Amino acid sequence: MHHNNHHHGRYQHHNQHLKRPLKGGTEDDDILEITPIGSGSEVGRSCVLLKYKGKKVMFDCGVHPAYSGLVSLPFFDSIESDIPDIDLLLVSHFHLDHAAAVPYFVGKTKFKGRVFMTHPTKAIYGMLLSDYVKVSNITRDDDMLFDKSDLDRSLEKIEKVRYRQKVEHNGIKVTCFNAGHVLGAAMFMIEIAGVKILYTGDFSRQEDRHLMGAETPPVKVDVLIIESTYGVQVHEPRLEREKRFTSSVHQVVERNGKCLIPVFALGRAQELLLILDEYWIANPQLHHVPIYYASALAKKCMGVYRTYINMMNDRVRAQFDVSNPFEFKHIKNIKGIESFDDRGPCVFMASPGMLQSGLSRQLFERWCSDKRNGVVIPGYSVEGTLAKHIMSEPAEITRLDNVNVPLNLTVSYVSFSAHSDFLQTSEFIQEIQPPHVVLVHGDANEMSRLRQSLVAKFKTINVLTPKNAMSVSLEFRPEKVAKTLGSIITNPPKQNDIIQGILVTKDFTHHILSASDIHNYTNLKTNLIKQKLTLPFAQTYHILISTLEQIYDQIQESTESSTNGNEKPIITIYNEIKLTYNIGVSIVLEWNSNTVNDMICDSIIALISQIELNPLSIKVRNPNFNNIDEKEELTQDDIKKEQQEQKEKEDIKKEDQDEEIQVKVVSRKSRNLSNKLNTITEVKLLLEQQYGDFKVDENDPLILHFDLDNQKAIIHLDTLTVESLDPILKQKIENSIKRIILSVSPIRNNHNNKNNNQNNENENESNNNQNNENNIKMETDKSIDIKIE
Repeated sequence: MHHNNHHHGRYQHHNQHLKRPLKGGTEDDDILEITPIGSGSEVGRSCVLLKYKGKKVMFDCGVHPAYSGLVSLPFFDSIESDIPDIDLLLVSHFHLDHAAAVPYFVGKTKFKGRVFMTHPTKAIYGMLLSDYVKVSNITRDDDMLFDKSDLDRSLEKIEKVRYRQKVEHNGIKVTCFNAGHVLGAAMFMIEIAGVKILYTGDFSRQEDRHLMGAETPPVKVDVLIIESTYGVQVHEPRLEREKRFTSSVHQVVERNGKCLIPVFALGRAQELLLILDEYWIANPQLHHVPIYYASALAKKCMGVYRTYINMMNDRVRAQFDVSNPFEFKHIKNIKGIESFDDRGPCVFMASPGMLQSGLSRQLFERWCSDKRNGVVIPGYSVEGTLAKHIMSEPAEITRLDNVNVPLNLTVSYVSFSAHSDFLQTSEFIQEIQPPHVVLVHGDANEMSRLRQSLVAKFKTINVLTPKNAMSVSLEFRPEKVAKTLGSIITNPPKQNDIIQGILVTKDFTHHILSASDIHNYTNLKTNLIKQKLTLPFAQTYHILISTLEQIYDQIQESTESSTNGNEKPIITIYNEIKLTYNIGVSIVLEWNSNTVNDMICDSIIALISQIELNPLSIKVRNPNFNNIDEKEELTQDDIKKEQQEQKEKEDIKKEDQDEEIQVKVVSRKSRNLSNKLNTITEVKLLLEQQYGDFKVDENDPLILHFDLDNQKAIIHLDTLTVESLDPILKQKIENSIKRIILSVSPIRNNHNNKNNNQNNENENESNNNQNNENNIKMETDKSIDIKIE
């Protein structure tokens, strides 16, 4: 880790437009994978799975309008192993091709994540799918995907979110933005480990009579997943479109015909009702022609429109202050075809919008053979539906009862579909400048043409068009930055300084802290692992201490009282490892667990096991070095015999006691001096191998002089310090000495360093305690960025 004074550009990957990850140096979680399991090179059953850094997000979960039953669902089987791990399901709006598979997915798969929608979307979703269940019950029992109880369970699981509200879950940051299209439609921006992905769903940047246009997120976007419904087509201006629509309707009723307008219950229907009501008010000669709207569901949902009037545009909000714009003067709600008087001219709006079934299909089949009648298709129609078929004006059509009838009525197509056209899409991309664009929700041909046009217009943007169940992979390796906090920044580091601390990572945010600060800045607690191990040992204390002193150079001997009043010998190694000698029975090892202590204890255990297995192979020290009474080495069976011998030796022992202490001290000093001389010899030898011959000082053999091309330095071998006017040379030789010492005596130096660090930590803690606790803050201007390599 190196000190870094600034954040590096996060968007360096913008210049790498990758369909597949680069080879070499790429971790698995650096790959962002996008898989459409619906809406890939098709319109319908929108469903896109995104995977990155171990996180999984699904966008939308709809059915295909041209199919029914299981075949209308997204290809869930292609992601079966991913479903239990999906963190979030984000539903953009209430239309069936984006939301109708949610009850199935939530209730009949292994999905355990969270589901989010906007407030209006959830309200209308419940009403719309309740109606969908009723229709399914009537028409196709065998193909029912879910029932009312499944729908209710999904409603319990759905959480509501507002525009611009930020939600965070499991390291995934989510923000939703207004998408236009229909009431409550949202674009979702997610951020994972600094990479931002925007999913538009269906969106429209053009304001209409009641909805605002889609907003542009005010942030940099790394990947844009965008609809391509209309490809390179360009919508006609709103006023021209409205004029053509009202003219088409007027012409039909003027010739005493019946005008059918197939619509979806909610969305564009409300826009068309506003236009027709306003046109009828402006044309009194049409007041005798009734306008019917056959949708009890839409009437129910009008309450939702009134509730969320604040999410509509200024025009509707201003009108609402005077009167409710959705209470129409010339439009009658009708429950069904039974109460409809089918005589004379009329305008009839009925669902569904693509004439697949239901009331709109019944009326079409009844009226299609009369040339006075007409049908106006106001929205996008999917391949395979009757609405799409009649646009080619065939001579006849096949009714639901498989009878062919002539098609004589006029067919008009006026697109009120609130989807983005080529101008809106290219303007949107121009504004947010994403390096990667993934096209979904579009016919394969339209999508291909759009891709070619976008590539020609934006030469640096990577445009991808995956098919269903096919993944695209993009590589993102955002720079990891760790901020130092707390006492670790008492002395700000310089370039190339090594920072020592604990790296704490949460949701892709990294901090470096000292162990003593963990509880101040995190919810974590520090714990000390203390280990205790009992080894069988029937040999004498004399053999044990003699063997240990041959291996370890920091040994202290002491005693402690046992429960029965006897004194037990205690051996402490490196002030860290405690050995308790239970006479003739066992040895108990106790130590605070860490890497070095564990390693030393492993060697002690091996040594004790060897002594116990073959004590005769061990060379012991002179018995005079033992300061533990011989009686403590004896077993209970030998005590009586040893007492007699001990009495005879007491006089001799008193005379030798002072001598024994002196011998022991001289032995320890001699061993320490020997270690130091060995270290000095090794340092001198290895320095000469690295830098060449040194000149020994005439007056002091422990001082070396180094001179190379006028670069001079003096090395004091007794203190292992360096003097030099050249700071680079001084640092270089000091580093060499540190490495040599570490390699010559790693265990001793590790413990010396640890003791020094402990002293420093105690000193820092003492200083910190003198400061007011309120000064401990996670302030950005007091933190230092560390680049993690």
